[in-house]
This record gives sequence, C-alpha cells and structure tokens, in this order.
Amino acid sequence: MPSETSLIRDLVLPLLETDLPPIVQLGHPALRAEALPYDGQLDSSELTALIDLMRRVMHAAPGVGLAAPQLGIPLQIAVLEDAFEDPEQTDVRDRRPLPFFAAINPVCTPASEDLVEFFEGCLSFNGYQGVVPRYRTVSLQYTDAQGAASRRVFEGWQARIVQHETDHLAGTVYVDKVLTRSLCSNAEYLRRWASPSIDEARRGLGF
Repeated sequence: MPSETSLIRDLVLPLLETDLPPIVQLGHPALRAEALPYDGQLDSSELTALIDLMRRVMHAAPGVGLAAPQLGIPLQIAVLEDAFEDPEQTDVRDRRPLPFFAAINPVCTPASEDLVEFFEGCLSFNGYQGVVPRYRTVSLQYTDAQGAASRRVFEGWQARIVQHETDHLAGTVYVDKVLTRSLCSNAEYLRRWASPSIDEARRGLGF
C-alpha cells in the first residue's frame, strides 16, 4: 500500500510542473477531508515551490488566501495576502492590508468572544457571496515557510481571512457557517449589496 508520503508526492509533483492548476470546486473530496499535518512529505525545495505555486494561483484568481486542499492537496498549508486598501472599508470592515505569509500546520483559536458578520466568498465556491459570523480577534500558531514556529494575533478582516483558510484545512467551507438567507450570486451582490456595511442587505434579504 502506498505510504502517506508517496501519496502526497504523487499529488504535488505533477502540479509543480504546471503553470496555474485549477482551483477545485465544492464537491471535490479534498475540500471535505481533514488535511494531514506537514511533517516532511516534501523536501525543502519542493515545499518552497508549492508555496510559490499557491501564491501565484491565489493572485491569478484573484483572492486573498488559498489552502492546499483547494488544489486537491490534503496538507495543512495555506497562503494569505490582502493588498486591498479602501478607507471606507478600513473604517467599517476593519480591513487593512495583510502582507504575504505562508502558514504550515496552523492552529487558530479565538482571542475574543466578539463576533462580526460580513459577506465573504470562496474560490472553491465560485460565483457566490454570503454573510458569515467570524471572531473579531484570533490567535494563530503556525510554522512559517522557513521552518520557524510563529504566533500572531489578527483582528478584523485579517482575522476573517485567517479563519476562512484554516477552516479549509479542517474540511470546512464557508457555506457551512453562512447565514443562508444572505447567500447571493456575485452579480446580485455587486448590484445590490456591495456597500461596506451589511445593514441594507440584512433588511433586504431578511437575515
């Protein structure tokens, strides 16, 4: 029977030969399985190449985060980056730029009991947005791309991104937590509900 390492390598190495592999969509089993801890299944150069590939795919999508299961790889690796800047969203959504980083074997825990609700989407459920309650502040323990143990606290929109991506590593997709009456197509979201606040959408959609 193939070992765990050989199974991972059989998935990863062909992807490293591609330019931009597709992001798997809801219904793919990798999105519903708990990802395996990274414990050396890839050598350092292969790991670096995978992280670089994930970053390129994230940028091309475009998105602000990507987890390895979204490429069909059941490993606990995610990349995150948000360069978006808009003063109105900074004020209402507490959205500030998040410099790029890779998180290996991340563990995300709430750092406050406060929940905030905003629309979010997912590259693996293309074409839709929905309002998801998330913790305002979280603590993230992880290993970085250089192998160093790290712990950081994230707030606001950065905390939302962190929770979304670490959920993927546990087999959870945002639609599992969405306020279902808020779910809408991207076209309707942009047409009606794309203001920084969700107050109008809450009244119009009844959630």
